[in-house]
Amino acid sequence: MSSGIFLIRNDELTELSVSPFESEDIFQKLLSKHPSLIAGDQIDSDRPRRWLLIRREMGVPGEEDGADRWSLDHLFLDQDGVPTLVEVKRSTDTRLRREVVGQMLDYAANATVYWPAETIQSQFRLRCEHDELDADEVLADFLGEDAEPQSFWASVKTNLQAGKIRMLFIADEVPKELRRIVEFLNAQMDPAEVLAVEIRRYGGAEQEMLVSRVIGQTAEAELKKAGNRPPSRKWDEASFFAAVDAEDDDQLKQTISAIYKWAKGSGSRISWGRGAKTGTFRISAQSEQPNIFYVFHTGTLEFNSATLRKLPPFDRPDAVKELATRLESVGHLSKSKQSSWDHTWVAYQLQDLEENAGLKQLLSVLDWLVKQLNKE
Repeated sequence: MSSGIFLIRNDELTELSVSPFESEDIFQKLLSKHPSLIAGDQIDSDRPRRWLLIRREMGVPGEEDGADRWSLDHLFLDQDGVPTLVEVKRSTDTRLRREVVGQMLDYAANATVYWPAETIQSQFRLRCEHDELDADEVLADFLGEDAEPQSFWASVKTNLQAGKIRMLFIADEVPKELRRIVEFLNAQMDPAEVLAVEIRRYGGAEQEMLVSRVIGQTAEAELKKAGNRPPSRKWDEASFFAAVDAEDDDQLKQTISAIYKWAKGSGSRISWGRGAKTGTFRISAQSEQPNIFYVFHTGTLEFNSATLRKLPPFDRPDAVKELATRLESVGHLSKSKQSSWDHTWVAYQLQDLEENAGLKQLLSVLDWLVKQLNKE
């Protein structure tokens, strides 16, 4: 084995070009490149956590539509769409004991209120562009073949609204004072999770190893949080419309039923999503084409704008603009706040759609969309 510093995760060795302990900035860069340092198998042994980097130095506003007030070291999402806030500190930083805890709680309290899920999506896309990566491919590789990107982003939104986030303090050595605080907070907070990850360096002058250890998971806290994890499920027509019925909104049920009936009669491909709480069906114009829009049982209609912009004729800006204009003309079809055709997803709300005229207009636009895709 060559000399150097190696990361040990899941019985695999990865050689590192630098030591993370040379500076805090290098520590952060290393974490961005090797997120497996955050020992996901220790956080959840049954379903080891995997990490999708949204960005480094993620801005956190202190008020609605306000400028960023703080800067979080890293924002990751796990495979269930749980926002994971990470602060990295070296053990020599005296702020690690108390100040960083208050700082993290500030981040978490404001992020859950002032971070729309659309902002996280757009920041992920910008990060990928900066790194010269295809955001759709990165996400697909992360989620795997059976997962649905739209359901994933919906989970992010749901988790933020519910305060289901994870706060991680990462250091080369976690002092006992911080350990006690983390264990106390993790036992008290629900559904939020508070943990520390200690990354220790072992070895001699020529060969060194980095080994991660998660701190803060008391038996009491783990038992409480395990009981709150809803299992993921595969939806179908019966379960989806049972969930629609549970919304107790006759007009919404009529609208969603009409869209589903239109899809079955249009020759489009219908498939069903996965999710613990939110049911979806997905539509593609042809069997060999990717999904282009999604209907949620809660009344959201979302377009996969990033995918759509790759399909003729919507690979032309004028065609995308025409689609947006047609949707804007639909009576009482409101676009979600901060949703944009420049983002990966564009969301519309169906609850206030005009019962007759608006629904007829919407189906006409969807019919036009499918015909445009089938022309090419």
